This record gives sequence, C-alpha cells and structure tokens, in this order.
Amino acid sequence: MPIEVTARHMSATKELQDYAKSKAEELLVVFPRIEHIHVILNAERHLCLAEAVVQSRNHTRIEAKGSSDNMRASIDMAVEKAEKQLQKIRGKVLNHKVVMKHVEVERMRGDET
Repeated sequence: MPIEVTARHMSATKELQDYAKSKAEELLVVFPRIEHIHVILNAERHLCLAEAVVQSRNHTRIEAKGSSDNMRASIDMAVEKAEKQLQKIRGKVLNHKVVMKHVEVERMRGDET
C-alpha cells in the first residue's frame, strides 16, 4: 500500500513529507481496503494547499482538499475530509447490505403464504 507525497511549486522538507505520510498511515489503520494514497502539497503565495487522493478496492476514489496558512493544518484538513468521505461510503455499503437482507426475508415470507 504505497503512500506518495508530491510537492508542487515548493520544496517539501523531509519532516513535512514524514508528517503527511504519518497522517495517511492513520487512514490505512482505519480503512484496511485502501490500496493507494497520494498526498499533493502545493504553495500559492500565502496559501498552502494539500490534496489527498485515496484509491481503494471496488473502484472507489476519494479526493479531498484542504487549504490554510499552515501546511500541516492543510494536511490535517485534507485527511479529515477524506476520512469522512470514506466513512460515508462504508456506511452506505453496510446499510445497503442490511436492507437487502430484510428485502430477501420479506420475499421469503411472501412465498410461504
């Protein structure tokens, strides 16, 4: 499960790259189905932008962006947004399976009568 960190329009220090990787690894702990994470760091004048692109199984691709004056805060925002999106998708999948079980039970009850 590779984690890539890319810096655009700036030179990212080793500490900043390690920080981005550690935040991305937190996502891997919570969501083990993740196959690839790409963190993109960008600087525009006084604004620091961070983007997290997460790819997981079943063709799920999440893109989350965060921006602030501080690059670490931007990374935190992007990773938090990605985590919320992944939780939402996981919730939809789990709820769908529960609903489908109830539909099948209802069909079987209808067949018995």
